[in-house]
Amino acid sequence: MAVVALPDVGWKVGIEIELMSPKGATRRDLADRIAASESGTVHPFWHVQSEPSQVPGMPIFHNLTQGFEVQRDGHWRVRCVDDLTLQADADRTAAPKPGWFRIVSDDLRLLRLVKRHAPASGAIEHALTPVAALFGQQPQLAEGGIVRISDDADASVCLGAPLPGERERPCELVTCPIETDHHATLSDWLAHASALGMTVASEAAVHVHCDGSQLRTPAILQRLARLWLQHAAQFRTLVNTNPRCVRLGPWPSPIINALCAPDFASLSWSDAQNRLRPLGLTKYCDLNIANIVLGIRDKPTVEFRVFPGTMDATRITAFAHLSAALCRAARDNVNSMDLLQLPTLHPQARHILTEAS
Repeated sequence: MAVVALPDVGWKVGIEIELMSPKGATRRDLADRIAASESGTVHPFWHVQSEPSQVPGMPIFHNLTQGFEVQRDGHWRVRCVDDLTLQADADRTAAPKPGWFRIVSDDLRLLRLVKRHAPASGAIEHALTPVAALFGQQPQLAEGGIVRISDDADASVCLGAPLPGERERPCELVTCPIETDHHATLSDWLAHASALGMTVASEAAVHVHCDGSQLRTPAILQRLARLWLQHAAQFRTLVNTNPRCVRLGPWPSPIINALCAPDFASLSWSDAQNRLRPLGLTKYCDLNIANIVLGIRDKPTVEFRVFPGTMDATRITAFAHLSAALCRAARDNVNSMDLLQLPTLHPQARHILTEAS
């Protein structure tokens, strides 16, 4: 694909790029390299994820896995975190890597408490000692490096365990909200990933988070929903959505019906939120509006999730242009029967998308 100079997106966006570290390397290595290049510092933190469980009576395991945030001048720049959907490229039979572990629980509320009190570095039993102290207990060590925390009635609070089978290798590169210099900024960070030998994971996607502050009115959200429903199939075909990517799909019918209801646009924002909240909004869909509807404070965005994995900064910037174009069209009440003909889409981004499809 020819390199085309792309202008700024014209919308504040955050990008998530799903990568795989080479054998022997970890997501911490990428965080260290970016921090060194920007005179920043790396701060370990707990990243919350969920996955189906094989344990009877415990359908979901909530996980805390080790993430690494690069900070500079008091602001975060990127986060390098695990993504449990990236499975095919990791060897499940590999021995756990020393110093890498996770904390699991069937109660997300307890896990949030653990996140606040357990340091995300050091030995697993030391990390969980402050959590055990909250319940007046000591960590209980078990076979296989398992650490159990329970209350005074011996009810389980959480388990700490070595991180299995190369789970230190997946790396979702999560950027801070970017307002300007989108292409140059992404190019710099992805150059570090490439230099480390990172590759695009088999199930990888790129997610574009568009700032939702200009979309939080029912009329605009309804127009965004209608634009998406009108263009979703063309959108997926144009960007060539990765068929191995999981946790995608359309909104359930109750959500579509609510968004498209004749009276939705006339509601107050709080009434619109209250109408949508009971309908099971989740981020696991092609266009995630849950963050703004549920009022997630640290992520007030709409998220376009159907882009395929890539390490091409030009292509990713074009993805951001396409996402922002749909948001602008909803805000400004602009429509087109063809996605590529939306007047809110920059011509150079249109050229890149068309050339790559």
